Amino acid sequence: MIASRSIIALVFVINTLLGLFTAAVLLRFLMQQVRADFYNPLAQAVVKITNPLVLPLRRVIPAWGKVDMASLVLVPVVQFANVWLVLFVSDSPYVYAWGSIIFWTVFKVIFILVNLYFFSILMEAVISWLGHGRSPLDGLLRPINAPLLRPVRRILPPTSGLDFSPLLVMLALQVINLLLPLAWPIV
Repeated sequence: MIASRSIIALVFVINTLLGLFTAAVLLRFLMQQVRADFYNPLAQAVVKITNPLVLPLRRVIPAWGKVDMASLVLVPVVQFANVWLVLFVSDSPYVYAWGSIIFWTVFKVIFILVNLYFFSILMEAVISWLGHGRSPLDGLLRPINAPLLRPVRRILPPTSGLDFSPLLVMLALQVINLLLPLAWPIV
């Protein structure tokens, strides 16, 4: 069955909006884990965007130590809704195959997390070329990307002032994305 253009467009809109929201919630969670500067304008925007769903969920799901469980639970819930909506609007026979929906949800969350890191590392690299330490993004992106970049920098230190670790990490992230089985069950 070939999906109509309007269904493909609707699927694109659903995936984009819910994917961006999921990325914002993941970013919020990562910022909390690395204790990023929440006075940063981007951090405040992420908090404002995610507050409508995170704050009510915090009343039901408390933090576990220093881990914001509400944000962590919200990520798969939003992507579960995303996958189900896509299957529903595309009139897929998998719409009530809960195992398949969970399968797609897990891989979409991984895909979004990998892309979030890819683009944050890319932005950090571009910012470092344009003006070191002058951008408010710089203070936010460095702590978020450090857990991925630090181990690579130990193996491959900067050469003649050039840091190739972002390139290697971005390459590895793209390989992960290529290995994810994300062919949707709609055509």
